[in-house]
Amino acid sequence: MGKMKISFIGAGSMAEAIIGGLIKQKISNCSSIIVTNKQDKQRLKQLASVYGVRTTEDKNVAVKGADVIFLAMKPKDAKDGILAIRPYITGNPLIVSVLAGISCESLENIFQKDIRVIRSMPNTSAAIGLSATAISKGQYATVEDLTLVHSLFSAIGLCTIVEEEQLHAVTGVSGSGPAYIYYIAEAMENAALAQGLKAEVAKQLVFQTLIGAAHMLQETEKDASILRAEVTSPGGTTQCGISILNEQKVSEAMKACIASATKRSREMGEEMAKRMKEKIN
Repeated sequence: MGKMKISFIGAGSMAEAIIGGLIKQKISNCSSIIVTNKQDKQRLKQLASVYGVRTTEDKNVAVKGADVIFLAMKPKDAKDGILAIRPYITGNPLIVSVLAGISCESLENIFQKDIRVIRSMPNTSAAIGLSATAISKGQYATVEDLTLVHSLFSAIGLCTIVEEEQLHAVTGVSGSGPAYIYYIAEAMENAALAQGLKAEVAKQLVFQTLIGAAHMLQETEKDASILRAEVTSPGGTTQCGISILNEQKVSEAMKACIASATKRSREMGEEMAKRMKEKIN
């Protein structure tokens, strides 16, 4: 896999996270990775300096002979970005999309060929190798393609395979999920300050509590409901706190939160499909 030419169209934080993971896990070597972007030359120099990857402003050089092409530009730049590389694509490369809201079908249409597409939804924890990523395949991609992309994304965390329609729910759960946890961390910190703890103490206790709870969920393999029950003694402090969360309908609020984010993902997908179609027609 190390000799496979992997091209990145887009050089933002997600592209960097994936590049870093591929190199760190020795799934690919830096000389096999080439990166281009719209116009930020300084960003390309930075990636070349930090990771030793090749960079170019020439779209022909970027994609010619590529085995895998990552579409990692901003979704609003997707149309122009794809049209810029389309004339230079040779052979039958595997397209891996990190573009939120853009369907495999939309990508297949704009490439105007039976191109192999794998769509992905990582999250920002990819930056530290702890992404929760889901992938799905377009109509021309193969099971072997899925297996390959699964191994690539496993370099930056957990990767799971879903049907494309489920990516909307994935977006609502794990795509946006880090922000929900940061929201909870912020609320816990503020609550701790209100109880008289110093800011640095509150911060450390909250962060370590979240990290510890996440590790418990992962390593004990017990359901969240079981772990919660084990901490909650009848008539104790935890039960008192949980009773307030129940009174405030926090569980129902989380369901509504994820449902709303999932709905918005579907709406954005429909909007993006229209824009992509308008561009090529």
